Amino acid sequence: MIILQAASVLLLLYQFLIFAHILLSWVPNVDRSSPLIRFVYDMTEPVLQPIRNALPSTGPIDFSPMIVLIIIWVLRMFLPGI
Repeated sequence: MIILQAASVLLLLYQFLIFAHILLSWVPNVDRSSPLIRFVYDMTEPVLQPIRNALPSTGPIDFSPMIVLIIIWVLRMFLPGI
């Protein structure tokens, strides 16, 4: 039971990282060499990139974070501690 609750918390934390990634993508001239920003991108890109590659090109709009957020939302529905 505690493992499922921990998984739910980790998914919630990952959601926050995805939201941070989205917000950072809207900021022009963001310094990607900053350790905090580099951490956000290093943690999210391994999940976003395969989804981005699987989706058809939509120009400047990246739907991969939305897909990941929906997947996390569905997973968390089945886990306790929400």
